[in-house]
Amino acid sequence: MQWKFGGSSAALALLLACSLLLSVTADAEFGVDADDFEDGQVEDVQEETVGADEELVYESPVIEPKKFHFADHFDDVEESRKLWVNSQAKKDDIAEEISKYDGIWSWESPQRIVWAKDKGLVLKSKAKHAAISARLRKQFDFKAEKPLVVQYEVTLQEGQDCGGSYIKLLSAGKETDNLKSFNDKTPYTIMFGPDKCGNDVKLHFIFRHVNPINGTITEKHCNKPKNRLDDLFKDKLPHLYQLVVHPDNSFEIRVDHKIVNEGSLLTDFKPPVNPPAQIDDPNDHKPESWDEREKIPDPTASKPSDWDEDAPPQLPDPDAVMPEGWLEDEPDMIFDPTASKPEDWDAEIDGEWEAPLVDNPVCEKTVGCGKWKAPLIPNPNYKGKWRAPSIDNPNYQGKWSPRKIANPDFFEDLKPFRMTPISAVGLELWSMSSDILFDNLIVTDDVAVARDFAANSFDVKRRYIDRESDSFVNKVVELAKANPVVAGIALVVFVVLFVFLTIWCRFGAAKKEDAAKRAAAQAKKTDEPQPDEAPEEEEESDPSSERAAGDSSKESTPLSASPKKNTKSDLEDNVETKPEEPEGSDEPAQTEQPTTKTTRKRAVRKE
Repeated sequence: MQWKFGGSSAALALLLACSLLLSVTADAEFGVDADDFEDGQVEDVQEETVGADEELVYESPVIEPKKFHFADHFDDVEESRKLWVNSQAKKDDIAEEISKYDGIWSWESPQRIVWAKDKGLVLKSKAKHAAISARLRKQFDFKAEKPLVVQYEVTLQEGQDCGGSYIKLLSAGKETDNLKSFNDKTPYTIMFGPDKCGNDVKLHFIFRHVNPINGTITEKHCNKPKNRLDDLFKDKLPHLYQLVVHPDNSFEIRVDHKIVNEGSLLTDFKPPVNPPAQIDDPNDHKPESWDEREKIPDPTASKPSDWDEDAPPQLPDPDAVMPEGWLEDEPDMIFDPTASKPEDWDAEIDGEWEAPLVDNPVCEKTVGCGKWKAPLIPNPNYKGKWRAPSIDNPNYQGKWSPRKIANPDFFEDLKPFRMTPISAVGLELWSMSSDILFDNLIVTDDVAVARDFAANSFDVKRRYIDRESDSFVNKVVELAKANPVVAGIALVVFVVLFVFLTIWCRFGAAKKEDAAKRAAAQAKKTDEPQPDEAPEEEEESDPSSERAAGDSSKESTPLSASPKKNTKSDLEDNVETKPEEPEGSDEPAQTEQPTTKTTRKRAVRKE
C-alpha cells in the first residue's frame, strides 16, 4: 500500500505540473501581452476567437476602385491577366544565356487548397530571372499628405533557401511607360518585402531619395528588425506583409498584423537622408613634425654593464650524468633486416633502394641508445634583449585630425516622405525555390481599408489553417516559443517528477517482491502444512479435479491457461484412470510415487 500511495502521489504531482503548463499556455494564447501596449494604446493586432463549429467560407474581397490605387486578389484570373504584363527585357550585366527574364508565372490555387476559388500569382520557375508588373489604377502622389499603405501575401510553398519575394513600387516617368521593358534597372520609389540567402535574412524597406540640390538619387536602407524572422521562410504558410509610411516621416512594418519594425525616415536609415553640416577638409594634411606618441623610451637610460643579451634562455644541466646502461654505441634506429627490395624497383627512376628504418630492438631492453645529451634547464643569467623604460612624451600633441569645413553638398530635407510618385507595381525576382505564391496585393492610402481587406481574405484563410492544425502539441510549441523561460521551468519539473516516479515504482515493486520471497522462505522452515501457490479459484476445484490431482502421471495446468469444464460422465468419474502403456514396450508402466509435498496438499484439501 505504501508503494501504491507513493506512486499515486507522484502521478498526481505530475498531473498538477501539466495543468500548470496548460494554464500558462492559455494565458499566453488568450491573454494580453505587455508588448501590445505602447503609450497606453493597444497596437493594431487582429486576433479574433472563432468557435470550433463556425463554418469559415471564403469570398473574394470586394474591390471598390475609389478606395484603392491598386488591388488584385487574383481570383478572377481573366481580369487579373489583363492587369499584369510579362517582361521581355534582358539583364545587361550577365551572360547572354541567363540574361532573359524567362521565369514562368501562373494563376492557380495554392498547393494546400483551402477553397478552390482562392487563386494567386505563382512564380513556378527556380534559378531563373522573372519579372512581371502592373500599372496602378491611379498614380500615388506623396504630395497629397496621405499615408502610403502597401500590403500583400506571400506563401513560400516550397520554403526558401536563397531568393526574394519582395515587390517594387515603380516610379512614374518615361522609364515605366512600357512595362514590357521592366528590368532590374527600372527606377523604383520603394522596394519592400522578405529576402533570404543562407543565414542572411532580411525584410527590405528601401526608398530612393532625390537630392533636392543636384537631383542625384541615393538608396536609403532601413535598419534591420530587432528579432529574426527565420520561421517565415520555413513554415510554408501564407504570411501578410504590410508597410505604412506616414506624412510625418514615421513608418511601421507589420507581419501578420504584428509590428516587427518601426521608426522614422530621418533617423532609421543608412545612409541618413540628410548629410552632415560639416565635413573634414580634404586639403588639410598632418604636419611632418606632429608627434602623436604618448610614451617614448627614456633617452637618459643606459644598458647595465652586466646585461648579456647573447645569453641563451636554456643551458645543459651541469650536474646531470649519463644513466648506467646507456648504449652510446648503439643507434636508436636501424634498417629493417626483414625488408627486401620490391621486384619492380627501378634504380634509374626510383633511386638507390634503402630498407626502411625501425626501432632498434636492443634499445628496448636498456635505458637508452645513441649519443647522450644532458637535459636543458633555465639559464639563471638570461635577461633577454635590453630596452629602455618608457616615459611620458614631453612633445605629445595628441591625435591629429583634419579641420572641419562647411559641407558644400549639405542640405536639409525635413520631408523625405515626399518621394517620387508611383505609377506601377512590379515583381523582379530570382529564387532557388519554386512555387512562390503572391496574393491579395493592394496599394491604398487608408490603413482601415487595408485592415478590412485582410479581414476578408488573409485572416479567414489563416483562421481556417490554424483551426485545422490546432492541437495540444502545437499549443505547447507555441508556448515554448512565446515563453521560453516558463517552458524551460515546466520541462525541468516534468523531467524531475518523471524520474522520481520511475525510481519509486521500480524500487517499490522490488520491495514487494522481496517481502513475498521472505514470507515463502519462512514458511518452508516449518513443518506446518502450506496452501498451494495457485490462486484460490484453482484450489477450490470440483471433486473430480481433486481425484485427478492424485494422479502424478498428468501434468498440472498453467495459471495463465483458462479452466476447462469437466465433460466426463458420472460413470467415467468412478472408473480409475490407468496410465497408458506405449506400444511395443515389454516393461509395465510404473506409477510415480506421490511426493511429501503432494501428500500435504491433499491433506489440506481434505480438511
